[in-house]
Amino acid sequence: MASGVESNGHRKQPSPRPSSSSSSSSSGSDTKSNSGSEKDDGERKVDPYGFERSNDFDFETYEQFMSSYLSILARRAARWKDTYEDKRKISRSRKLKRFCRKGIPGDLRPDVWMLASGASQRLAEDPNRYKTLLSQRADPTVTDTILLDIHRTFPENVYFNALSDPQSLRKPLQNVLEAISISNPHVGYCQGMNFVAGLLLLVTKSEERAFWLMDTLIRNILPDYYAANMIAVKAEQELLGDIVKWKLPVLHSHLSSLGVEWGLVGAKWFICLYADVMPVETVLRIWDCMFLEGSKILLRVALTLVTMNKDRLLAATNFPQAMDIFRDIVHEPPSLQCHSFLQNIFSVTGSMPKSRIKTMREKCVRDALQS
Repeated sequence: MASGVESNGHRKQPSPRPSSSSSSSSSGSDTKSNSGSEKDDGERKVDPYGFERSNDFDFETYEQFMSSYLSILARRAARWKDTYEDKRKISRSRKLKRFCRKGIPGDLRPDVWMLASGASQRLAEDPNRYKTLLSQRADPTVTDTILLDIHRTFPENVYFNALSDPQSLRKPLQNVLEAISISNPHVGYCQGMNFVAGLLLLVTKSEERAFWLMDTLIRNILPDYYAANMIAVKAEQELLGDIVKWKLPVLHSHLSSLGVEWGLVGAKWFICLYADVMPVETVLRIWDCMFLEGSKILLRVALTLVTMNKDRLLAATNFPQAMDIFRDIVHEPPSLQCHSFLQNIFSVTGSMPKSRIKTMREKCVRDALQS
């Protein structure tokens, strides 16, 4: 649970902002507070991560989902505790993959992400790196761009309020993004990084951990995703189209006849890693898998969204209708049902051999570079 939020989703008295120290708290929340329902006290209704619920939020569907999901969370928390009571002994394995696919308990999530991604080992090898980066001055042009985007980062989240709010995460977010730009001068700053780093801060409650996870994403898990030319993201969009052509040839042909180009589909899905796109609990479940299994998870999610809406897309009779469906599918009830949705990304999509995806991706990158 993000600091400053009671288990019922309401704000409590200010608590310290995320620390830049690796020893900062990452205890997370218990099962109820990590996904509990909100109560209306006459003030803003927010979820346990600080995201405000809009007036048209479908509370009935949400409550129906939570009534079953809370028991799943409790069951998974017990299994994790029995198997990984000593977090230092967590290692990459088939069992860990199975456990991550079924969801990481909120209080373990920061530690497991750090260990599964390799960020924890990188931190241990260079423990003073974040502090050193903070002492350096970022490129003023990069800082100006970061400051512009910070004001646009999760405007519906109570923890990204004005700097005058003691709980505001704006300054920590600026710190993390500037450190990333210095650590990765070939990247600097790219739009979309603010949402990823912002959600990392909400989950880890630690600037240093958010930095190391973001840095590991850029360097090891999603190389070239945030390059200035965005070639990797453009290639990933085209790769999604090629996978749809492979898996759903009739749908691919139909969308092509409507003039749908895959370069128009899913740009924000990939660049934000679904943050600020899908419901936050679903995004966190996706990231549970991504930090261990890598970028193919992002493709599985995209393919699942397309596959689950195949009939609707086939019924579209023109380009605007098809694009409206792509715009809406990330917000609809099936994406809220995070547990069943995560099950679907492995069952609905079928086999996706690494070797084949690698070959297909390399071709898409070559094509993107030539275009």
